[in-house]
Amino acid sequence: MAGTFSQIYIQYVFTVKGRQNLMQKPWRNEVFKYIAGIIKAKGQKSIIVNGVADHIHVFVGLRPSICISDLVRDIKNNSSKFINEQGWLKGKFSWQEGYGAFSYAHSQIENVYQYILNQEEHHRRKTFREEYLDFLQKFEVEYDKKYLFEWLD
Repeated sequence: MAGTFSQIYIQYVFTVKGRQNLMQKPWRNEVFKYIAGIIKAKGQKSIIVNGVADHIHVFVGLRPSICISDLVRDIKNNSSKFINEQGWLKGKFSWQEGYGAFSYAHSQIENVYQYILNQEEHHRRKTFREEYLDFLQKFEVEYDKKYLFEWLD
């Protein structure tokens, strides 16, 4: 829409189905690059994509030309297909249903970037469950425990 200018910063968090440790280091960065390409192809700004073996964080500058849910749907669908086509796993790869989406101000970009960049170090001290529940509390998101991700820890 002409005359519309905005930049909304969203961090997505989602997990591998069954919280399995399937995102292995030898090819994990290829998946992150692929996801960044999906974001760019959708006309959005990929700030950083990173994670560990069982979950990832995707930080984007979102323009109002796409819904939060549409972008995460496209990321999950296309990246699952990409992973399965590569033959990196014996079984079928898929992401767990659902996701977290958290918004930030422009002044917070560097802190969020550094947080996502250091996921491996961060998860030596804190489990994914602790991290995700902290996000929900920090952002004052109401939730029903029965609809949260499957927890393995």
